[in-house]
Amino acid sequence: MLKIGVLGAGHLGKIHIRLIQELKEEFELVGFYDPEDEIAGKVTEQFGIKRFNTPEELIENVDCLDIVTPTIAHYEMASKALKSFRHVFIEKPVTQTVEEAVSLLKIATEANVKVQVGHVERFNPAFIQVKEKINRPMFIETHRLAQFNPRGTDVPVVLDLMIHDIDIVLSVVKSKVKSISASGVAVVSDTHDITNARIEFENGCVANLTASRISMKNMRKSRFFQKDAYISVDFLEKKSEILHMEDIEGEISPFDVVLELGNGKKNKKIMFEKPEPMELNAIKEELRNFYEAITQDKTPVVSIEDGLEALKVATEVLEKSNAYSLTD
Repeated sequence: MLKIGVLGAGHLGKIHIRLIQELKEEFELVGFYDPEDEIAGKVTEQFGIKRFNTPEELIENVDCLDIVTPTIAHYEMASKALKSFRHVFIEKPVTQTVEEAVSLLKIATEANVKVQVGHVERFNPAFIQVKEKINRPMFIETHRLAQFNPRGTDVPVVLDLMIHDIDIVLSVVKSKVKSISASGVAVVSDTHDITNARIEFENGCVANLTASRISMKNMRKSRFFQKDAYISVDFLEKKSEILHMEDIEGEISPFDVVLELGNGKKNKKIMFEKPEPMELNAIKEELRNFYEAITQDKTPVVSIEDGLEALKVATEVLEKSNAYSLTD
């Protein structure tokens, strides 16, 4: 069992605290730190855990740290923990800037400790069920739309929402980014509330990503197109679908769906798969993976290197969308 502390007890921090308390075999929740007295008082009362007076005091009393602070504090808090040779789980985005993430990677390497980044969609059951079947996709389309919520508007929608899909795309496309183009518009915030990005890879794959936090409805869908297959993932509903084509062998059943290709090409049979939804809490699973990475000396599913690469792409999307902003 690992002694763990939580830095930050806001909306997401409370969720982490509750789930860590449920992981009784993996973690002993030593306590938390939050600078806001009102928030801290409520958390202490609700969860019955100790509030530490400073981040440093919390770090001294744990084996590992769960950082759920605003992004602006990620680098400072994580570097303090790493320099004290503590393992770190850090919410996405890994840091506020690429330079900070590069520095954090160097510190983590020198300390020889584990760092996991909270790109939670990697643990979404709908994605887990199909990720092994996503093989060399050549076109990807993602839509991550959310109804307006003032929480999170201190950062552009790219870092708030789109970075989830950037990480997913980078995890399945085994090729380097060739070029990025993007545009965005600020509607109700000081930063972009809606952004569209086109990412082209050296192997020819193209990803078209749209993120909005001013939608009338919530949506988190990704579609992957590859040779003889189409895979759809609904991250919100936690459902997935697979449509793939097979060569026709033997007699055709009256219930078979056949695609006639014409021009002398062999017809193909269309197969549909709908995996049974899995009962899985993605945040709990990523925290469990953090425990396993430490105790079994494994690389986390979402490493600090993964967090850095997602931030690099997100930063370029921001730069391109600012350059071609619809508000200009």
